[in-house]
Amino acid sequence: MKHLIKDFRETMNPPVFLGSAGLIVLFVLYGVFFSGQAETQFSRAQGWLIDSFGWFYVLAASGMLGFVIWLGLSRFGEIRLGGDSAKPEFGRLTWFTMLMAAGMGIGLVFFGVAEPILHYTSPLDAEPRSEEAVREALFHSYFHWGLHPWAIYICMALPLAYFHFRHDLPLAPRSLLYPLIGERIHGWIGHIVDIIATVGTLFGVGTSLGLGAMQINAGLGALTGLGMSLPVQLVIIAIITGVATISVVSGLHVGIRRLSEFNIGVGAVLLAFVLVAGPTIHILETFTAGIGTYLSDVVNASFRVGPASDPDWQADWTLFYWVWWISWSPFVGIFAARISRGRTIREMIAGMLLAPTLLGFFWFAAFGGTALSLESAGAGRIAEMSMEDEALSLYAMLAEMPLFMVTSALATLAIVVFFITSSDSGSLVDVMVTSGGHPNPPAPYRVFWCVTEGVVAMSLLSAGGLIAMRTASLTSALPLTVFLLVACIGLVRALRIDAEMSGPPHRAEIAPD
Repeated sequence: MKHLIKDFRETMNPPVFLGSAGLIVLFVLYGVFFSGQAETQFSRAQGWLIDSFGWFYVLAASGMLGFVIWLGLSRFGEIRLGGDSAKPEFGRLTWFTMLMAAGMGIGLVFFGVAEPILHYTSPLDAEPRSEEAVREALFHSYFHWGLHPWAIYICMALPLAYFHFRHDLPLAPRSLLYPLIGERIHGWIGHIVDIIATVGTLFGVGTSLGLGAMQINAGLGALTGLGMSLPVQLVIIAIITGVATISVVSGLHVGIRRLSEFNIGVGAVLLAFVLVAGPTIHILETFTAGIGTYLSDVVNASFRVGPASDPDWQADWTLFYWVWWISWSPFVGIFAARISRGRTIREMIAGMLLAPTLLGFFWFAAFGGTALSLESAGAGRIAEMSMEDEALSLYAMLAEMPLFMVTSALATLAIVVFFITSSDSGSLVDVMVTSGGHPNPPAPYRVFWCVTEGVVAMSLLSAGGLIAMRTASLTSALPLTVFLLVACIGLVRALRIDAEMSGPPHRAEIAPD
């Protein structure tokens, strides 16, 4: 026990750990005891930020996508993360499954049916339930889950991986400021950056865990008739937290890796079933035509804001998504950086930008395309149930297909395991950041953050403060957007300096004069 406590103390970065823990306690107490007031205030703040800075989010997201494409095609693409002789820590398939599980796997399962259906019934520029509404529904689903979110993640992950593996800087967000402020990243500026990332990650994953428990409860209700109740949801959170704790203690190579591979396997079986049992030719045609629509409309949609769009629709959909992806970028970006040693810059960009986007497109074509086909034919109550509760949309579609009991059980299993992988990955990120960027922190530290995540979710769910804290986590998007743009500038500066040097890169060369 003394040895474990010693490891805990030696690994902990006191300012970041204590600062993060203190803020988390304050926010949780506020969300628990003043949930209604907190939700109103944070929603008002988030609404003001979107109204005032929507144009900035749109420009930033599109700018990050352009930057990532340029970087992947540039001469810097051949640079290997970890040195020229570094070998990848994980095989390509394992690496990809871990990226997908952390990045947006659970979102695809939930919104693969719900988002196309909601766009179909309430489209932006078409008649509801028309053929044009079908086209628009798939385009906007592709757009919101396509290149832009992964480009945002890359703008956090790639600079961090580069500075950590090439220059031995901590695996923490503070390192992204090194080309601009040098060794001052180890002072209060670095502490503040890491605290924001830690708190944002915990509340993002923790509130999603609480909301996910409600959605899993709804899925179990569709499967078994189990009613919605707080005790059931608390048990679900406890189980997910327990398994996630075992996973994160087991480490990347055992727990997180195997769960990610298992989860993607379950998702692949579900996808194959829908492809075979559903309208196969229609799905393949939808996928192909959808890519064409995306390529023809993506530039215009990328800069649509203000007078060029319905402000309410834009705030509820595109801007909400951009803010959501940006607020999640520390979590996904740090995790992606941790598992990308040995990849070239071009390989990391291709693996994070193109492959997940194409898989996401095919998922929406299969699940969304099948749901739209059924709804257009007047079969079932998919749209009605989607508007009632988005968590039920997938089950409503599966109910119109063969083997409902089997496929709904498979879908519920996928949802549960995806939440476990999100929880263990998020906990690992918080552990790394609060331990000063240590890539392999000790087990007690991992247990602490994973359990804290579960306790936060339970507390907020019990008190009705989940939505307030999720909204609060989204308000971090504005400073994070500025931070991501600064990180991109710093990365280019460091790459150019390294390219002019002969011999191995040296940290001092990329620091400001």
